[in-house]
Amino acid sequence: MEKNHEYFIQKAIELAEKGMNKNAGGPFGCVVVKDDEIIAEGFNQVTTDNDPTAHAEVVAIRKACENLQNFQLENCIIYTSCEPCPMCLGAIYWSRPKAVYYACTKEDAAEIDFDDQFIYDEIDKDISTRSIEFINIEREKGVEVFKQWKVKADKTAY
Repeated sequence: MEKNHEYFIQKAIELAEKGMNKNAGGPFGCVVVKDDEIIAEGFNQVTTDNDPTAHAEVVAIRKACENLQNFQLENCIIYTSCEPCPMCLGAIYWSRPKAVYYACTKEDAAEIDFDDQFIYDEIDKDISTRSIEFINIEREKGVEVFKQWKVKADKTAY
């Protein structure tokens, strides 16, 4: 079978179904591809791992970075069964792949009770009006470490 975008998105969809049928978590799957080869895959494992960050994309990104021995997914493509949530979107941008292909939309996910709109709404709010209280303390002490980082000669920038 020719490995094209449809091939890889089908693999992500199959992983979504596999994870769902194993009761690992929600119906979401993801593969990371480099040079037309799957280098990592993942499905949602939130409920089996008791880890709210174990979304399919995060699981696959972690495995891909480990396999590549790099914290960036340079020249990689992510295929995911659903448009990424805000957390996964952040992870994707931090890992810097060249593209993301997705099957279901965030509206499709909302139809089955995976609605992330409240998070988008929270991000847009002033920090003082968010539904979870955020309290800024000991900033001066925290900033001292940032100052050390800024001048650290042997740091790995990212």
